[in-house]
Amino acid sequence: MSPLTAKGAATRQRIIEGAAAEIRARGVAVTTLDDIRARTGTSKSQLFHYFPDGKDQLLLAVAQHEADAVLADQQPHLGALDSWAAWQRWRDVVVDRYRHQGQFCPLSVLMSELGRTTPGAQRVTAELLRQWHGDIERGVRIMQADGGVSGQVDPHRAAAALLAGIQGGVGILLATGDIGFLEAALDTGIATLRETAD
Repeated sequence: MSPLTAKGAATRQRIIEGAAAEIRARGVAVTTLDDIRARTGTSKSQLFHYFPDGKDQLLLAVAQHEADAVLADQQPHLGALDSWAAWQRWRDVVVDRYRHQGQFCPLSVLMSELGRTTPGAQRVTAELLRQWHGDIERGVRIMQADGGVSGQVDPHRAAAALLAGIQGGVGILLATGDIGFLEAALDTGIATLRETAD
């Protein structure tokens, strides 16, 4: 597809956001292209102009939209982990996001629909985790520079452990509705970092 004009990019984004809203309201399994067209006021030819490969291509774009929202919802806190108060604010934002979301995770549902073997879906997930991990790792390094975290701590592994704890806690939340595991993972991970202070 040739580069989009500003108007074309806006139209494509409107379709993605409308599709995301439809999927949130109805679920991915029952949402059809006709439902999305009705919600967005888009003709069939217009929809296929922006998503020539059809529903799977649109779902992948919606998955990217939802992945971007995961990180955007944590800002500005995730990008400014420069004090323990900032870490606490970030922790609270993460917990609040998933408490509000509850047991329905549009991104997880979309990734299940697209399949873990779809290269595009794998890229969306990998990039989300890469960015998230990188932001946490930068926060650990900032705290090390200020003496809040020991220089003996490996920032890459510490960030990986925190992110794995978040993902595990979210997985348990989706399975059981219990957010306590996510809270425990974040609280314990942050407390462990604090206890290493020089």
